[in-house]
Amino acid sequence: MAHYRAKSTLEQWRIFQAVIDCGGYAHAADKLNKSQSSLNHAVAKLQQVLGVQLLEVKGRKAVLTAVGEVMLRRSRQLTQTAQELEQLAHNLEQGWEPEVKLALEMVFDRSTLIPALRKFQDFSRGSRLSIEDTVLTGTLEHIREKSADVVITHHLPKGYIGEPIDDYVMDLVCHPDHPLAQLEQPVAQDELSQHLQIVIRDTAEHPQEDEGWLKAEQRWTVSHFDEALRLVRSGLGFCWLPPYIAEREMKKGAIRKLQLEGSSCRKGSLYMVLPKGEQTGPCARQLADLIMGKEIEAQKAAVS
Repeated sequence: MAHYRAKSTLEQWRIFQAVIDCGGYAHAADKLNKSQSSLNHAVAKLQQVLGVQLLEVKGRKAVLTAVGEVMLRRSRQLTQTAQELEQLAHNLEQGWEPEVKLALEMVFDRSTLIPALRKFQDFSRGSRLSIEDTVLTGTLEHIREKSADVVITHHLPKGYIGEPIDDYVMDLVCHPDHPLAQLEQPVAQDELSQHLQIVIRDTAEHPQEDEGWLKAEQRWTVSHFDEALRLVRSGLGFCWLPPYIAEREMKKGAIRKLQLEGSSCRKGSLYMVLPKGEQTGPCARQLADLIMGKEIEAQKAAVS
């Protein structure tokens, strides 16, 4: 494939846009602090190399042709992309991270994150965001190994501090026709061991399965709550599920919450941790501020 060389320049497109936005060459020349003749020459040269007419002068005003309207719209995308590229280079030179990794414990209802993520998109200055679902030891690994920038966890490893951000709840559920649902409630824990338990796979390289009730003789492991819900809804086994996953199905009667002897549910607190501490980059800190609802600080950070 032959090497492509652009016939036009970004400066020519910017001048073309300014002539339209300012309503003519004279006002555009004032805004850009250039001579009117240099603007005329730039647009004429642009039209010449493209082989199309972009503007036609009617009276004292430059008016877009039909082709010019299409080219104006596309050229704005081009100059915007160039501006963002230059801004990204500046941000990286200033220490702004090209990517931020957010690790979320799967019990966390991430729908509450959407407003923060929407704001982050506006303030992220082109940085990419990587979101990873984590479970149990996998979440702790990201903290200890500093392999994520922002972590939401239900457990703080020794030596780390976190900002309380939310609470979580896990309900014990099964299908309404499951044998456990036919028993008198609350169900004795020994009864659970006779039935298939659906558990979520620990995302760690070296998992430590020391949390939750894992004494069932039969156990199936899945990678996500959605898959666990499908199995439970099909009448296969029981599972601990958070309300944000199970509530809708419970309201429809597709699954049923079990009452367990000595435990109505599992609950706890969720914390936000910045594993890299003082080495946390400015973009990751901005994301953390937005998640915590510190909107004003994030806006200041975005324009500074």
